[in-house]
Amino acid sequence: MTSASEVDPEAIDYEHVPETDQSFENALANARDGRRLSVADGIELITTGTDREGIDPARKEAVLEAADRRRAEVVGEEVTFVANLNNNVTTACNTGCLFCNFKDTAHAFEADSGIDHPGFTKTPAESREIVAEALEMGISEVTSVSGLHPAFALNTEHHEILRAHDDPAREVNYKPPAAYATDPGTYREQLTAMSVGDVHLHSITPEEAAHAKRGTDWSYEDVYRELADAGLDSAPGTAAEILVDEVRDVICPGKIRTDDWVAAMEGAMAAGLDTTATIMYGHVENAAHRVEHLKVVRDLQDRTGGIREFVPLSFIHENTPLAEHGVVDSGASDAEDELLIAVSRLFLDNIDHVQSSWVKYGNEKGLKLLNCGADDFMGTILSEEITARAGGEFGQFRSVADYVEMIDAIGRVPVERSTDYRTRRRIDPHDPDAKPFGPTIGPRADGTPMLDDAGNPDGSSPAPADD
Repeated sequence: MTSASEVDPEAIDYEHVPETDQSFENALANARDGRRLSVADGIELITTGTDREGIDPARKEAVLEAADRRRAEVVGEEVTFVANLNNNVTTACNTGCLFCNFKDTAHAFEADSGIDHPGFTKTPAESREIVAEALEMGISEVTSVSGLHPAFALNTEHHEILRAHDDPAREVNYKPPAAYATDPGTYREQLTAMSVGDVHLHSITPEEAAHAKRGTDWSYEDVYRELADAGLDSAPGTAAEILVDEVRDVICPGKIRTDDWVAAMEGAMAAGLDTTATIMYGHVENAAHRVEHLKVVRDLQDRTGGIREFVPLSFIHENTPLAEHGVVDSGASDAEDELLIAVSRLFLDNIDHVQSSWVKYGNEKGLKLLNCGADDFMGTILSEEITARAGGEFGQFRSVADYVEMIDAIGRVPVERSTDYRTRRRIDPHDPDAKPFGPTIGPRADGTPMLDDAGNPDGSSPAPADD
């Protein structure tokens, strides 16, 4: 498997490069007129023209204006958010992705390893306790994305199949739970544990689904049907990174290929689950790769119609192997972030919702991106370990009151939503009877303000310390 120290940026020779026979002016006209964009159109828009070096400020503003106008036509002036919790089960993983600082080598988790490490594995009982506590705070969604722990199996039958291999550790990345200090349970057991009450459970990425069927002839639809029976309500289309294999060969050679990601997403939707789709950009890919990625997602949505939102994820580079070995020294620029959001809105003409992430971008920039084509501002989160471990600086919690204040400040309408966008609550920040602001959509939500990570109610200040 490739390590970050073995990657020479100057030696990377890509087949896909940002060169087209289209002009920026024609691409912009196509976008303004609402015509379906070609890959060449997308490349011209995301680069502000391949006929010149760098990003042209005036052209960029024209692209952002077109995207913001399209956003208003498609979804209006609402900015949505969800009251949710992240509960990542384990950081144990042997995949070796070069962009990730979330995982810890799975060997360190073995009972006799003697290795001190910062990672964690939660039992199903611990996951249930975490979700139950958050449910009382009013959440409506639990998001769970985890490392590929070698002891993780779909169910009891899967354990038996994996054990039967001659060399399960090498052949199918499997060691039995008894080898580890903490048994993570099965995927089915974890999802059953987190499916408390009527909370919406958003979990099992295509990569996790591949892990949950390894060593078998089960289809992705089989896996997702099993997990839907255990309480899974929708599947996140993360693990996408860049859906062009020549980029995946550099940053995540141990991960599933583009075709497998697509197959997993199709399997989830065949099992009756809504999904999301993501892009993780700003590392070693170029502008052509970004637009090729959008084309894969748009084609998938044409076939399935089950993608509820598109989530751009700007690469946080600071504590990752790519940065530590000098392969990258930064992430995407502000202009690149704005153009990625804008071109996502213009290119993905079959997906209504595009997300801006305060976790990735911070409040000020995240709000700016809501005027570049985005219409969703993520969720309350309550806990966010992946970006934080990579060097994210923008915290792990936003209250409903925070959302109302920020969204109102840019002249838009704050709307609490369900995961699938089918349930919405518009909030009037100027209605005195609407305060204090708290979630109402969750199964145990009654409008009571949530607590932040310091134990303070929505919108309140910390209590003064005793003298």
